Amino acid sequence: MERLQSEVAEALGSHGFGEAAAFAIRLALEEALVNGFRHGNRGDPSKQVTVECAIDAGGVCIEVIDQGEGFDPGSVPDPTAEENIEIPSGRGIMLMRAYMTSVEYLPPGNRLRIVYRRDTQA
Repeated sequence: MERLQSEVAEALGSHGFGEAAAFAIRLALEEALVNGFRHGNRGDPSKQVTVECAIDAGGVCIEVIDQGEGFDPGSVPDPTAEENIEIPSGRGIMLMRAYMTSVEYLPPGNRLRIVYRRDTQA
């Protein structure tokens, strides 16, 4: 995981991404990877998480695929709702949605596509 994050950071730098953009992308990638290992693969060390990544001057597209059964992201409780404040789950998805241009779970829900477009981000 560290090697992947280092390679992504290097690619972001070579394409002129600033510190704030690099932080946002790396945070979203880390959340996606942790979710894939912990929730998608349910911590099973025999299962893999695959990452496909494309970075250019205009933006970043990362797909994280786990070997789990998938899930419905709509079933994750809103972590900002008062009744869920004490529940730790769902925060990673919230962070990814806050920092990335788009966050999309592809059917059956074990493939996540996160996109950061420079022209739409602050």
